[in-house]
Amino acid sequence: MLIIGIAGGTGSGKTTVARSVIERLGSEKVTFISQDNYYKTYSHLSMAERELINYDHPLSFDIELLAQDLLLLKEGKTVYAPVYDFVAYAPSTTETVELKPNNIVILEGLHVLAEESIRKLLDIKVFVDTDPDVRILRRVLRDIEERGRTIQSVHDQYLKTVKPMHEAFIEPSKKYADLIIPEGGHNEVGIQLLSILTEKYMTDHEPPILG
Repeated sequence: MLIIGIAGGTGSGKTTVARSVIERLGSEKVTFISQDNYYKTYSHLSMAERELINYDHPLSFDIELLAQDLLLLKEGKTVYAPVYDFVAYAPSTTETVELKPNNIVILEGLHVLAEESIRKLLDIKVFVDTDPDVRILRRVLRDIEERGRTIQSVHDQYLKTVKPMHEAFIEPSKKYADLIIPEGGHNEVGIQLLSILTEKYMTDHEPPILG
């Protein structure tokens, strides 16, 4: 099993890069995992209290559960990841995502390279590097259209947590990347290169045919 980690700031195009690689390689060969599914559970807190949590800090994720699920996949076992409800600021109590072991696993998320326990499980480490102005504009549109946020709440969150956490954790994690893809999904050459590297890795590590 080949595990690819794709990190980068909010709105950098991580998911677009992952989806583009999956399309090139074939969806039947790839299992996709979003780190966003592994936010910790704060159901014991009120909605007002949950809204105040710094969700851009690495500690807001259940890293132990994510690492456990990756190890189970490497052992050939199916796992069931949580589904996070961004409107309610809480994991769903009724839904899960079935993740089956596959030739290739792509893990995408803000802190995929920042967390050592996750980083050491990755075979190829990628950082998507996109201009901050582009990233914040994408974040504004996404949070308003998909997550029910107001423009004021997006503004406040960006200044209080998103930008400081990017500078403290995400940007420094770029040094661990094997491949840096500028401008995310718009970088056809970078996506093609990652796809070629993946195919070569799988070919080089293909078990011999016996008999």
